[in-house]
Amino acid sequence: MEYNSYWYLGLGILSILLLIYVCKKTRSPRSLLLFIAMIGLGYMIETVIYNFGHSYQYYPKFISLDSFYDSNMGAIASNALALPAVATFIGTLRKSWLWILFFISLFAGIEWTFLKLNIYSHNWWKIGYTSLGLLVFFPLAKIFYQLLSRPLKGYLHSLFLFLIVGPFSGSFHIMPIMFFTIRYYEFGLFDQQSQDTTAFSAIFYLTATLFYVWIAKRQWKVKWYKYLITPLLMYTVNVILQKAGILHSLVWWDTWYYVILSICLLKLTVTFSKHLSIDPQKNA
Repeated sequence: MEYNSYWYLGLGILSILLLIYVCKKTRSPRSLLLFIAMIGLGYMIETVIYNFGHSYQYYPKFISLDSFYDSNMGAIASNALALPAVATFIGTLRKSWLWILFFISLFAGIEWTFLKLNIYSHNWWKIGYTSLGLLVFFPLAKIFYQLLSRPLKGYLHSLFLFLIVGPFSGSFHIMPIMFFTIRYYEFGLFDQQSQDTTAFSAIFYLTATLFYVWIAKRQWKVKWYKYLITPLLMYTVNVILQKAGILHSLVWWDTWYYVILSICLLKLTVTFSKHLSIDPQKNA
């Protein structure tokens, strides 16, 4: 294992330990829902500033064959573990502004250290931008937890369902591409193939997640129609993208993976939808 990898693994392990502490302390499923929702929010922010804005680069040395996919793994360590875990700690345990400022300072120190160790670099980003963003991100976790502590309906239900399903949709979309090279996208947004693929994958998963949320909330008499329409639509979209020269499948099972994944994600969306509609106090 590379020297760089240990730093990212250490950050990830500490984040998991903090999350375990929070879950044991609160003993509430809503803590995990908050954690996943904060990952969803982090993914959306990263889509703008990292995927399209190319703000910074990570060097965790997890994937040796492609530097941009390797950088994606560093982004996941930060946005799927470290920041959401701390946000969950602050939100569920209702920590004060002193705690928020402490963690903002801590992450500024970690970012500075990673820069000095040359395991992370800025393109146009600044440490101050991270700190300003966390001034919003961490307090927002407290608001999210208050909202998640009651049954959700309407717009808020759809919003949180989107944030919660998004990380599953995004991660299961991009992971096989990065590790097994099952496909790539050629959309023309960036010259580097892996960056172009990552950017289009973000568009794909966000659009797919919107669809999962929409169809999961349809109150149709014949419920299994959803499980027929969803894979058929996923298959059709894949074929259209192939015909358009955007999608290039590299293994025979590529399309079928995403078709089956769409069914699983729809089922997951329906499950989360029901859970968000239940009063957590009565369900405790």
